[in-house]
Amino acid sequence: MLSEVLFLLCCLSCVFSKDPDIEEEEIAAYNFMAILNRKTEEMLNKYQQTEWDYETNLTDENLQRKLEVGAEMAKFQKEAWQQVISFDWRRFSDYYLRRQFFLYSVLGDGALPPEKYKKLKKIIGDMENIFSTAKICAYNETQKCDLALNPDITNIMSTSRNEEELKHVWLAWRDAVGPKCRALFEEYVQLSNEAARLNNFTDTSEYWLNGYEDPHFKDKIQNIYEQLKPLYLQLHAYVRFKLRQKYGDVVSETGPIPAHLLGDIMAQNWREIADFTLPFPNVGDNDLTQELIDQNYTAIQIARTAEDFFKSLNLTEMPDSFWEKSIFTKSEDKPMVCMASSWDFSDGKDFRVKLCMHITLTDFTVTHHEMGHIEYYLHYKNLPVKFRGGANDGFHEAVGDLISLSVLSTKHLRQIGLINTDIDHRVDMNNLYKVGLHKIMFLPFSYLMELWRWDIFSGKTKPEDYNCKWWELREKYQGVESPVDRSEEDFDPASKYHIISSTPYLRYFIALILQFQFHRTLCEKAGQYDPISHYSHLHNCDIYQSREAGNALKRMLAMGASRPWPDALEALTGQREMDATAILEYFQPLHEWLKNENKKNGAYVGWESSKRVCTRTKKELET
Repeated sequence: MLSEVLFLLCCLSCVFSKDPDIEEEEIAAYNFMAILNRKTEEMLNKYQQTEWDYETNLTDENLQRKLEVGAEMAKFQKEAWQQVISFDWRRFSDYYLRRQFFLYSVLGDGALPPEKYKKLKKIIGDMENIFSTAKICAYNETQKCDLALNPDITNIMSTSRNEEELKHVWLAWRDAVGPKCRALFEEYVQLSNEAARLNNFTDTSEYWLNGYEDPHFKDKIQNIYEQLKPLYLQLHAYVRFKLRQKYGDVVSETGPIPAHLLGDIMAQNWREIADFTLPFPNVGDNDLTQELIDQNYTAIQIARTAEDFFKSLNLTEMPDSFWEKSIFTKSEDKPMVCMASSWDFSDGKDFRVKLCMHITLTDFTVTHHEMGHIEYYLHYKNLPVKFRGGANDGFHEAVGDLISLSVLSTKHLRQIGLINTDIDHRVDMNNLYKVGLHKIMFLPFSYLMELWRWDIFSGKTKPEDYNCKWWELREKYQGVESPVDRSEEDFDPASKYHIISSTPYLRYFIALILQFQFHRTLCEKAGQYDPISHYSHLHNCDIYQSREAGNALKRMLAMGASRPWPDALEALTGQREMDATAILEYFQPLHEWLKNENKKNGAYVGWESSKRVCTRTKKELET
């Protein structure tokens, strides 16, 4: 096991340290680290139990318990941190010991004084509660006011084609969450930045970027975005053309797309509007959600199907406790946070998912994604605590999404019986298009979210400009607009869970790039792709049942965060930089089709400035 190798290396390097001045301190540091890791495991387990209890039952008592244990953990972490920084760890000869000290040397929110730490966590908890318990009224219904985000609002946004109903739901959700969170969010920014400064960062954005261990990382992300922008613009132009055919002048011929028409409450995933925008609408399209229902899939059966995929790669099956303790469907009698999540309770035994699953293609895919996190946990569970993580946070997100590239391929869907029709190039193009609506249209959203927060944390965007700056970036990068004028009395970013829960989002952009790099490598391992002759398009590759692909992936998973992320990337792909060529190659057939189709239709590529207005107050809108 890699953990045993690390242990041996630590021991050997301490014994044979070449610097006599540091040798004794390094031996003491090794003993200190062994104790610290054990105590950290115990404290993390205790806190994660309270987090689980609160997120699965949103009561004041559970929140109070979570805050109490969180304060206890913060006190422990601060005391440990003070000891960590007292060591001259940068001079240690053992790389793995030195890296553990490096990772422990950043304390995070726990650097705040106890009362401020508790206040920060309560603010985040309050915003999460507002988000998770918000309800809205149905369209043209004054009595039915019990619609929750999941599944009610999500289902309406994905299935309704009534423009007025979509606008009503879009606005009502933002009105139910945003204004209540705005003042809390301003306080959150102040406290979060204070914690970052106590960790010797200029602000929270610098703290969040620190994990990538690269001072030029923001520039590299911008360059990758520019590489992918031409593909995004072609898809955007095609979708806008189709939406204009559907909704008429509600959609401008050359302007941004109204955000409420894209099948998703955040307009970040456009897959749900595929039914009337398909490249080949007259070819029998497979309603995979309906197919899952018709085949009597249950939530557990979907989870078992996901597990089977990982097992087919010679990866690890889910432990018994996973099936006993996970939550697969929403509780009927307890309010809970319904964002899908995976959980590592830091004891090497307890791993769970929390899902509010419905029998849909989306949740079928999400379940594979969350189980990908669990696979990562299982493979690095024996490493020292600070090495139990992805090589960077994008790696973790990429593993589950990597699997979905095979799961959603026409080849795999036929193999597991969800597609029964004959496959020709038109069916194949329709399927590739749907993957593009899910993957490519997400890219600018995941990027602009962090651009918005980075400028807030740095002070470049002031509180009085939060909402207008949000819509400025939504238009600039995504080419979407609000269906109505907005003001600073609104706070539309709060309608996204990751904003109010203080969850960094750049990881999802990174994951989207990495998953295609991983996919290309594993397809080659599986014998389904030749990098020279390109005898098989990447989008037709399915790594299911390839032990060669699984064994290659397993080696990277087992590294955890024990090495900087370029080392982990190189271990799997042979590359040390993120690279957009794999994603461009995957979608190349679609990109060529879109360029020809947009030219034939005379569809405008790009967008002119929105005519929507964003003001300081709603009164200004009236005047």
